[in-house]
Amino acid sequence: MLITTLSGSQVPQSPLKLMYRVYKYILPEVESELSKLRAMAERIPDGELRTQALDSLSNKKFHCQGGAVYACANLEQRHILIPLIVALQTISDYLDNLCDRSTSLDPDDFRLLHQSMLDAVDPEAEPKDYYAMRREKDDGGYLRHLVLVCQRNVAKLPSYGSVQRVVSELVGLYGDLQVYKHIRKELRETELMAWWHEHESRYPHLRWNEFAAATGSTLGMFMLFLAASGDGLSAADANSIKRIYFPHVCSLHILLDYLIDQEEDKAGGDLNFCNYYESSSLLVDRIGWIASKAREDVQQLPAPRFHRLIIEGLLALYLSDPKVKSQSDVMRVTRKLMKNSPLTRLFFLINSIWIRKQQA
Repeated sequence: MLITTLSGSQVPQSPLKLMYRVYKYILPEVESELSKLRAMAERIPDGELRTQALDSLSNKKFHCQGGAVYACANLEQRHILIPLIVALQTISDYLDNLCDRSTSLDPDDFRLLHQSMLDAVDPEAEPKDYYAMRREKDDGGYLRHLVLVCQRNVAKLPSYGSVQRVVSELVGLYGDLQVYKHIRKELRETELMAWWHEHESRYPHLRWNEFAAATGSTLGMFMLFLAASGDGLSAADANSIKRIYFPHVCSLHILLDYLIDQEEDKAGGDLNFCNYYESSSLLVDRIGWIASKAREDVQQLPAPRFHRLIIEGLLALYLSDPKVKSQSDVMRVTRKLMKNSPLTRLFFLINSIWIRKQQA
């Protein structure tokens, strides 16, 4: 049976049970991991690297909290899953900061930085000098530490050998995206379109920006970690999981992230995939359609209700973000997406607002 890890009664199937586990286990244990990383980041010798590391831990904390929700489905292995998810997501957020506000526009520099993520999911890889092509170099061992935390924990997952290839595939696509979207502005769209042409035959129903958004998500990786936390997973199972999560669940995740960041990205001169729709009505139609496809896809998994909760939680988490209120276009999109909202999504919406207030 596909993904035996997720077919037992331990998987939360109701929003109340899921949120109970989030409050009791996930949030406190994520905070514990982040506190250790924060203490290490504060000691980074290079000022710029220290600033970006601390900023990612503070301002992108909810990425780690959201990703670690996957550990709710296998609490017995959360001592592996939570440190692993927090470490890999922190690498992602830290490097995103370094590339977004980079002193470099060198694609080779960005590629080498993101080699750290590929090494992190390969327990046999030897950590490298990931800063070799940039001016800022001395992070006091911070990035190497994150890589080693990931490597130690993936090696403990019982079925990691079955998922490693597809995890590396998703991490590779993620790295490609980060390179192409951060190079010189006049080259970004050309490189992204050339990259899309290499992949579009497999995803003809998507627009190029929707595929690119899917590659920017870490949710497929985290789902594969969860699946590998049980015994008996096969390589065929791993391929099925990737196909179920990628592209629709992953694309929905990042399109929502870009949706609320439009104003911020415009001010920072950053590329935003939500700006490539001809109108806000088309934007909401496409996000709504992708959400619908994501819901259909996860029905193929054991305990599909858990994954439906993830999808409704994503919508609630992003659409309740304070940044939404300051953007009139995004408010209109939000109202349409939340129209006729199921009770589950409203439940998560209230919880998302409450969690943010506790962290303010």
